[in-house]
Amino acid sequence: MKISKLVGLLTLAASASLANADTVTLNGSGSTFQKGYQETAIDAYSRSAGVKINYGGGGSGKGRQDLADMVVDFAGADSPYKDADLAKNKGGDVLYFPILLGPISVSYNLDGIDKLKLSPDTLAQIFQRGIKKWNDKAIAADNPGAKLPDADIVVVHRSDGSGTTDNFTKYLVDAAPKTWTLKSGSTIEWSPDTQAGNGNAGVAQVVKSTKGAIGYVDLSDAKASSLKYAQIKNKAGKFVDPTADSSSAAADGIDVKDNLLFSALNAKGDASYPITYQSWVIVYAKQADKAKGTALKAYLKYLLGDGQKFLKDLDFAPLPKSLRDKAMKQLDKITVK
Repeated sequence: MKISKLVGLLTLAASASLANADTVTLNGSGSTFQKGYQETAIDAYSRSAGVKINYGGGGSGKGRQDLADMVVDFAGADSPYKDADLAKNKGGDVLYFPILLGPISVSYNLDGIDKLKLSPDTLAQIFQRGIKKWNDKAIAADNPGAKLPDADIVVVHRSDGSGTTDNFTKYLVDAAPKTWTLKSGSTIEWSPDTQAGNGNAGVAQVVKSTKGAIGYVDLSDAKASSLKYAQIKNKAGKFVDPTADSSSAAADGIDVKDNLLFSALNAKGDASYPITYQSWVIVYAKQADKAKGTALKAYLKYLLGDGQKFLKDLDFAPLPKSLRDKAMKQLDKITVK
């Protein structure tokens, strides 16, 4: 091999090594609801951006805590920090960037019943164990003509601190206020005769493997596990399937606060799916590392922009344009030292 060619190859190798050494790595954790979108967006974005991005699930509570402890660069969360916890964040003030909306399905495992309808009060009674049999008169009233079996209901919920749990129970507080007694939160004191799964995928797996089971799980994971899911009676009195389109309908006219927090739960409109919720990426407003801060800002711009095209195929609803524009504008509030 000629000396000049050898020198050229060594120079290229050295340059590649230096480029790899300079590659920025961003780490995130949290919401399993948005995990499918994160994985798809990361795969598409990192190939061209020269940034390595890792996203672990673990639930919204874990994401918020990891960000508070500055273990990660961003958190995925389906519900915000409690006001009392904000002062514990080691990196200072945080910013919320909504990235998607989607439905929480009420998935079930019941032979012979392919179409199930549930009203809010019936749903509340099932999950707080006031209704324990599938042929209960309240379920029968929601499903006239259906041959409901005399089978035990097995309630399945999240085992981890979860934004899905928080939003599901907030929906029940709002839609069935006279029936639901377990309040709302990322964790709930469920009846001891229930079962639990870790993450949305974990709940889906328990429902799939347990006859008579019913659980709340995001639509993407419900479909991935080939689960059946119920139509839920909305505020307008219509029984609606969980879909990307019915979640988009729920997003119409949402009231968005200045910090970009909002709720799409129990929305008005005939076509709205009532258990539609949202997910944010949370970051620190002041970024201490210039390279990471710049990369994080660029990735957020992608999630809010070009990445939105992936959402419908993943059974999520893209952000309404007005909300997306507000989130894009808020990128300017991220300061990099």
